[in-house]
Amino acid sequence: MIERELERLLRDAKADPDLKAALLKTRGSEEPVEDFCALARKNGYEIYAGELFALGLNENDAKLRSVNGGGVNPIEGWDDAYEQFFTSLIWT
Repeated sequence: MIERELERLLRDAKADPDLKAALLKTRGSEEPVEDFCALARKNGYEIYAGELFALGLNENDAKLRSVNGGGVNPIEGWDDAYEQFFTSLIWT
């Protein structure tokens, strides 16, 4: 569910400069993740901080399991769905 919401938000933000600017502005707030999620929900995207953090951890854990013990160290940054979202948004 959250993956689809993030994809939808990213697609819409790429097409809407005002939405993109508003999302980027949340990064400078005192509570950037909470403000990002609140803005997303205000605009119709069901994104919550707990799900956002869990998504990154679950994806990273799945990558580690997929190498049958060969990847004992996580790759830095792969577990942060929030930062991955902004990386994609900024570079598009």
